[in-house]
Amino acid sequence: MTDALVLLDIATRLANEAGDLVVKGRATAQIAGTKSSSADIVTEMDLASERLLRQRIRELRPDDGILGEEGDDVPSRSGITWVLDPIDGTVNYAYGLPYYGVSVAAVAGPPRTHEWTQLAGAIRTGTGELWAAARNEGAWRDGVPIRRESAPPLETTLLATGFQYVPHLRAQQGQVVARMLPVVRDIRRLGAAALDLCHAAAGVVDAYYEHRINAWDMAAGALIATEAGLKVAGLDGGPADERLVIAAHPDVWDDLADALRAAGADRVG
Repeated sequence: MTDALVLLDIATRLANEAGDLVVKGRATAQIAGTKSSSADIVTEMDLASERLLRQRIRELRPDDGILGEEGDDVPSRSGITWVLDPIDGTVNYAYGLPYYGVSVAAVAGPPRTHEWTQLAGAIRTGTGELWAAARNEGAWRDGVPIRRESAPPLETTLLATGFQYVPHLRAQQGQVVARMLPVVRDIRRLGAAALDLCHAAAGVVDAYYEHRINAWDMAAGALIATEAGLKVAGLDGGPADERLVIAAHPDVWDDLADALRAAGADRVG
């Protein structure tokens, strides 16, 4: 078994354990506070889920680092860092919408999107689905391999995206969406970046882009999309980072990037 598969086994266990916790706690979950804006909420279960994940990593991999959405960074002594989103799609979670998940990824090197090497990732959704991938080993949806062999042209592409919580950035992103609507078949905004990447990987949507998502939003999902055959990159074709991520089949990626550039995606910020 490769090192990536060993890490995937751990990622899968942790995502399932934390996923069980947040699903069981949803009915009584309370909003614990806000972050970047009044729309950017954190619930008690976000905090409980991350506490569980951190405790289990300390037990199983005590020399590894941790980068989590809701807690302090833990430096790595092993070269491996776990990148955690205890609930991606917290607003959906708080409102009782099932489009959310727990994202757990292991990366080598600095835990920054343009420098890391993603090794393994798992995402457990609110509906119980398990998405997973290991570097150079493939991607799976509930244990079934997923692979995108082709893509429709841009004009018949179902495109997913998301919006920032900061009001002036949301306004700019809305302008980009308005310009993209005539270019593609339609646009979906479901509210969880990690799951959008999984859906693009499986062809539930054809492609995905989003500005200003964090390392923990994309660590597992971007690996799943890549291992399923998509190109996941920034607008210039280099590594995806917090400025912008575009995930699409290589046959249509350049056309999508050109359309986003024409729509002003490079001017959001």
